[in-house]
Amino acid sequence: MFERSKIILLVTVAAIFVASRFSSHIDPYYYDIILSIGINIILAVSLNLVNGYTGQFSLGHAGFMSVGAYAAAMFTTYASGPFLGILGPLGPFLSVTIFFGIALFLGGLAAGVTGLLVGIPSLRLKGDYLAIVTLGFGEIIRVIIENVDALGGSRGLSVASGYTNLFWVFATAALTIYVIVNLVNSTYGRGFLTVRDDEIAAEAMGINTTKYKVLAFTLAAFFAGIAGGLYAHDKQFINPEGFNFLKSVDIVTMVILGGMGNTTGVTIAAVLLTILPEWLRHLSERPWLPHWIAPLLANRTIPYSLLLIILMLTRPQGLFGAPGLKRKKA
Repeated sequence: MFERSKIILLVTVAAIFVASRFSSHIDPYYYDIILSIGINIILAVSLNLVNGYTGQFSLGHAGFMSVGAYAAAMFTTYASGPFLGILGPLGPFLSVTIFFGIALFLGGLAAGVTGLLVGIPSLRLKGDYLAIVTLGFGEIIRVIIENVDALGGSRGLSVASGYTNLFWVFATAALTIYVIVNLVNSTYGRGFLTVRDDEIAAEAMGINTTKYKVLAFTLAAFFAGIAGGLYAHDKQFINPEGFNFLKSVDIVTMVILGGMGNTTGVTIAAVLLTILPEWLRHLSERPWLPHWIAPLLANRTIPYSLLLIILMLTRPQGLFGAPGLKRKKA
């Protein structure tokens, strides 16, 4: 199975590389949406490892995204001269590729370490308590960034170069899906599902549930950090408010809509919920709409809230989730 998935990954990355050669012909507005889709896929699939496969509930994913975004942005802004000078003999394309790859890895590493530090004390909690703690840590990270002048503070930080492109985003998304799916389906990865299905029984069998929860949390934070690095070098300007509680809610909504523990469903949900706000915004500008409906459609918070309420009442397992999937009670 792993050999087959490796071939699929290589073919997918090759197809993405070919498609990226034609990205210059895409309208900039649609190109930005396409990149946002890929970044949201990385965020949703990585959070699904924690919320879906391990049965925890994290509300601080945007905090880890911000750590990766700022770490990668600071590296490319202040280390570009020395590093690109060292890599210069390799040629412009290869040197920039290696340099940006290092930046993304460092962003993911910084977020992963932060996830580890947050996860060790907090993942001994369960249910609502864990959600509140992760929410608190996410907000603490944002507030710290706001008050560190070297990171731009509340003014935000300008990013030196827009290295992010279609290949980087979707190749990383494909790699994220590959790692998560193969990890969960491996013999070792079955421990995540055991923790989700019955944590007490898992502990009785001698499984170190805290270790599995911390590992899932750290790995999810690592990929969130990489997504943050891609986001920073796409927008070329980052602000702490871009990683607030609402951003975490967006990612959680994608996981819930797609179906917790369903990577394919979460991927589809990430695509739909990235396109939906733009579609609603265009719809709100139609002159034939009543004047009181247009602001409701333009404000994505209201449609998101209604979507979640309807979904929880009619299909609590998500659009693509299995009806019989167990859910951990708070």
